[in-house]
Amino acid sequence: MLAYSRYGYGNSDPCTEPREPGYMHHEAAVVLPALLAHFAIAHPILLGHSDGASIALIAAGEESTCPTALVLIAPHVFVEELSLRSIATTRVVYQTTDLRAKLARRHANVDATFFGWNDIWLDPRFRDWNIEESVERIRCPLLLIQGENDEYGTMAQIDAIRKRTSASTIIVPQAAHSPHRDVPEIVLAAIVDFLNGSKR
Repeated sequence: MLAYSRYGYGNSDPCTEPREPGYMHHEAAVVLPALLAHFAIAHPILLGHSDGASIALIAAGEESTCPTALVLIAPHVFVEELSLRSIATTRVVYQTTDLRAKLARRHANVDATFFGWNDIWLDPRFRDWNIEESVERIRCPLLLIQGENDEYGTMAQIDAIRKRTSASTIIVPQAAHSPHRDVPEIVLAAIVDFLNGSKR
């Protein structure tokens, strides 16, 4: 397995410029193919969470990536009002609680990381962001994992993907936006079963 922090996250270079609405497309069409080529990885299984899941979806619709399968946790394919309300609320929480200190344990430049994500999602230009066209081009097996209490997205996201693909779906009870953290045993078992099945 290769796990990496995208630009602006973890110990990767901090994002010093404002993000543009197409930042996920850039990650999917430019950064990810270059990373895979650098490590000589062909036909990967892509696993992503939230923005990372959306990036994997976009990448799977590109001819240059050709993934074997996708595991997508809490993916977004369009912008919902629920997402925007929750993201706006998280901004206040970040500024008034210990959330900043918690995130700083995993991100070298925590303010750049948080506001790089938060600012672009709340930017009026981002309202029209939509990757359903990319989903329509996907031909590999997909596993969708969604927490039933996800505060950043509704089942409409999952339904939009299932409408265009033959994706398998796991709805994780009592889980929010990060079911792999809330109920890891269910998520890990679902991923193992899916990957074992996709190899047959």
